[in-house]
Amino acid sequence: MREGFYKGYRFPIEIIRHCVWLHYRFCLSLRDISEMMAYRSVAVSQETVRQWGLDFAIEYAKKIRRNKPKPGSTWHLDEVFLKINGEQVYLWRAVDENGEELDILVTKRRDKKAAKSFFKKLLANLEYTPKRIVTDKLRSYAAAKREIMPDVPHIQDKGANMRAENSHRHVRKREHHLQRFKSLVHVRRFLAAYCQIRCFFSRRRHLYSAQDYRELLSNKFNAWNEMSNFKNVA
Repeated sequence: MREGFYKGYRFPIEIIRHCVWLHYRFCLSLRDISEMMAYRSVAVSQETVRQWGLDFAIEYAKKIRRNKPKPGSTWHLDEVFLKINGEQVYLWRAVDENGEELDILVTKRRDKKAAKSFFKKLLANLEYTPKRIVTDKLRSYAAAKREIMPDVPHIQDKGANMRAENSHRHVRKREHHLQRFKSLVHVRRFLAAYCQIRCFFSRRRHLYSAQDYRELLSNKFNAWNEMSNFKNVA
């Protein structure tokens, strides 16, 4: 990201980057972040933090996506409903066999057309075809797959798809904390950044020793600093 991307903002890059990280990595309100910065003698309003999220989070998420290693060969797909102003919409999510998030899509329907759109989005962004896909027994998946990826084996078993179903938990938690999403644009924009940033930092702690985990976090923080065009000076 070019230094000029921050031109016109009166706060230094490291403060902007840190506030965006807090907002999208943890379940914190804008007021929480404003108070945390005030403790460090930095006067940042809630509206300023919100605007930084709108201006920069998507750019950071795009960089994370571009620098991701190639995901696994098995796609686990699932969908869950969200409520927006009383209207029900659907969040489609795909993860690989290691639980790494591949992509999301928010639609108003849960039919064959929506499933086809999700498959096309996955193929376009990931640029490879999976060896197999795993879903629940929603018939929209099978109908869409027959047209988009007819040669890919398809396992339809709710029990075999717990990896995708469990991946929705953090979105449910954030939805509750935000007191529901405000609009379709809001949910699409927020989740496009939130899911990438959260997954980038969220590691399965039990798989690492304390030393390895600290080293992993250090590498993640260094990569995050590079994405925001800010490097710590030793």
